[in-house]
Amino acid sequence: MSQTANGGPVTFLVAHGAWSAGYAWKKMHPLMAAAGHRLLTPTYTGLGEREHLADPSNDLETHIRDVLAVIKYEDLRDIVLIGHSYGGMVATGVADRARDRIARLIYLDAFVPEDGQALFDLIAPEGRLAMEASARDGDGWCVTPNPIPPDTSESDMRWLLDRRLPQSIGCFNTPSRLTGAALTLPRDYIYCTRATPADPFRQFATRAKTEPGWRCHEIDGSHSPHVTAPEALFALFQAIVS
Repeated sequence: MSQTANGGPVTFLVAHGAWSAGYAWKKMHPLMAAAGHRLLTPTYTGLGEREHLADPSNDLETHIRDVLAVIKYEDLRDIVLIGHSYGGMVATGVADRARDRIARLIYLDAFVPEDGQALFDLIAPEGRLAMEASARDGDGWCVTPNPIPPDTSESDMRWLLDRRLPQSIGCFNTPSRLTGAALTLPRDYIYCTRATPADPFRQFATRAKTEPGWRCHEIDGSHSPHVTAPEALFALFQAIVS
């Protein structure tokens, strides 16, 4: 299944956020399927159902290779690649190396790195220090998850807390190595307006409003609308690809 014009079927591939996994997108699958779309939500090495592969060597490059492997072995083409949060780091690296397989990039409240930038370069210094302290206070290499957004329902909160896992600090301090190929793709940025006070994502929404090649959208939701506002997020995805 490949992307078609005028609202036809689309293959969406998700690069998920930190401490998460493919399971977090379960509410989106029936919505996408009902519209005729294909949604793939692979899990990175060391997280979710692949937690047995957690290792200090896992880093941003590991997760880029995870998603590239899905594209290769599923023989995906003309895909819409979605990067959520930390997944924006992953999606940018994937698009840089698989430009010919991707029709559009969607950043969902996500980091958008430039060449040489790690995620730690894109957050406030106090955030970086807190994440580094988390690793030191634990086993020396795993960063504990950030809090779940407060507008998450009690049942979803329990569901997520039972499944979120610490993640290797290498995912956050590994610099991106980019040629700029991703910047030749059509790109959409979705900004979640129920932002936290720290809000590292507004900077990228501002960039998307001012730089050529971007379209910027907003959604009335907190950082993970695929959990808290799936219908609204689906409608926005549908509008983007129609």
